[in-house]
Amino acid sequence: MNSAGVSTPCSALLLFGATGDLAKRMLLPSIFALHEDGLIAADLRIVGTARSELSDEEYRSLAEEALAEYLPDDRRGNGQLQTFLDRLSYHPLDASQADGFGGLAEKLGDISGGLSIFLSTAPSLFQATIEGLKSAGLTGKNVRIGLEKPLGNNLATSDVINDAVAEAYSEEQTFRIDHYLGKETVQNLMALRFANMMFEPLWNSGGIDHIEITVSETVGLEGRHGFYDDTGALRDMVQNHMLQLLALTAMEAPANLDATSVRDEKVKVLRSLRPVTADEMVRGQYGDGAVKGEAVNGYTDDLDQVSGTETFVAIKAHIDNWRWKDVPFYLRTGKRLSERRSEIVIQFKSVPHNIFAERGGKLHANKLVIRLQPEEYVRLQVMAKEPGLDRDGVTLRDVPLDLSLSQAFSKSRNRIAYERLLLDLIEGDPTLFVRRDEVEAQWRWVDAIREVWDENDMKPKPYGSGSWGPSAAIALTERDGVSWHE
Repeated sequence: MNSAGVSTPCSALLLFGATGDLAKRMLLPSIFALHEDGLIAADLRIVGTARSELSDEEYRSLAEEALAEYLPDDRRGNGQLQTFLDRLSYHPLDASQADGFGGLAEKLGDISGGLSIFLSTAPSLFQATIEGLKSAGLTGKNVRIGLEKPLGNNLATSDVINDAVAEAYSEEQTFRIDHYLGKETVQNLMALRFANMMFEPLWNSGGIDHIEITVSETVGLEGRHGFYDDTGALRDMVQNHMLQLLALTAMEAPANLDATSVRDEKVKVLRSLRPVTADEMVRGQYGDGAVKGEAVNGYTDDLDQVSGTETFVAIKAHIDNWRWKDVPFYLRTGKRLSERRSEIVIQFKSVPHNIFAERGGKLHANKLVIRLQPEEYVRLQVMAKEPGLDRDGVTLRDVPLDLSLSQAFSKSRNRIAYERLLLDLIEGDPTLFVRRDEVEAQWRWVDAIREVWDENDMKPKPYGSGSWGPSAAIALTERDGVSWHE
């Protein structure tokens, strides 16, 4: 187990927001999967808390209904449901009222075997919740806390939350969650880079022309109206998920896989990000259009008010270090785009001389596509000769070498990202969680972008729903002779 954190499995798991959408869709199905696979101790107690006035039995019924709706098909009917429900108990709590935490501590009982807390709450309740946990004695050395985003909306507000947490929990006890880090393909990125000799000699400015990171969604607000309009695409997606993907793609090889070594290398990348200028970014906001053949409203219609919040961001970023000198990293994310996709595209440089040119052979540079969702695969585009006896020339084709994770590991089930993160929280392994200095470096870069927006009065450019964003996002890459990977 990792030496960089609390390294013993806990005997109790406390879930804040236990009746909410995240708990129903992700947390309860994830914990059930860990239970069914025997990955958590048989005596691990799971206590849920939220404002709803429910008894233990009523909460178990809620959990049963959530599992019936959201559990993957391959997890149904395996005879473990009742033993899982027997683990669950519930305590109603208004986190804004400090005097209610004593009852929560009584419900938990003896926590000498260790307690893990999953805290998913509104930013306005963070301080009150931490103070309540502290007053109830739920902050000892054998307690660790997992923090679900959002952790502030800029560096200053993030520091307020992190300072409040630090008064009760050490950095080693604090597990900041970015669910993208729980995805198998994201973890496979490190295996791809550091377990294969073929890539590392080219993984630098000498071998790579540019890198693209895309996280696109077809959905709109999905009931997150207030939160999203206060946040926008930059803070919702770029500040956390996309910068973590960038850091994993660009980091140096860590000395080993312990949490400190991995996170030390990531934060070096984040601190090396060059400030972005006004002509290196695009803001957008979706208008009316059609997604998958269905007409959809524009953002202001969805929101039912005029708004200057961006639903799309494209950025040309640079990392100022030896490995990545002059290699652009193109980032884009947005809602109501043409398709749902999360991927990293590594565009290698062309060969220095085309020996096939005199015989009509046209070359395309190699490209490595790492797809995170909806399907998970790694695809390397290489040049090959098309079979035939053509005397007039050589026909070369760009062909893929595919690794489909679902096919290559067909006996392994596709897990929810939270399964990995919850298991690591329970066992005390902080490797896949975000350290405070990473969060601070991310916010400094993103806050500087927002300052450029304000200084230049950069309003979101309109784009039609079902497109790939504003035309300016295409121009952002095209002026460098680069086209977004489609």
